[in-house]
Amino acid sequence: MKNNKINNQEIIEAAGGLLWRISTVGEEVAIIHRPKYDDWTLPKGKKEPGESWIDTALREVREETGCLVQLNGFAGGNIYKVDGKPKIVLFWHMDIIKELGFSPNEEVDKLVWLSPTKAIQRLTYPAEKSLVAKNDHA
Repeated sequence: MKNNKINNQEIIEAAGGLLWRISTVGEEVAIIHRPKYDDWTLPKGKKEPGESWIDTALREVREETGCLVQLNGFAGGNIYKVDGKPKIVLFWHMDIIKELGFSPNEEVDKLVWLSPTKAIQRLTYPAEKSLVAKNDHA
């Protein structure tokens, strides 16, 4: 996978989404569980060669949630290190066009829809908690 480099150091690029829906209990956001890391996170993943940030976000959210989605504005980003390498993750607000059906797999075994408050409590990473809190529309 080709990523950008600064001073010959690889930068990992990833994108994802805050996928929203309105239910009988109000606004909810999708979060996923990854058994490999035993974490709760927003749907996201690494860019493929030649793929745009937006295409990555749309693909990863579809793959991890089973939902065909559309963008509804930029939500923000996070920067952190993975194995000493900087990683940049950009997120967009997304709405469901069509639910194709979630299928648990090795990468993502659970998908839950939670109110922003409950999602913030369940999410593993502080930067993602802040992103949901900053973008809470309720």
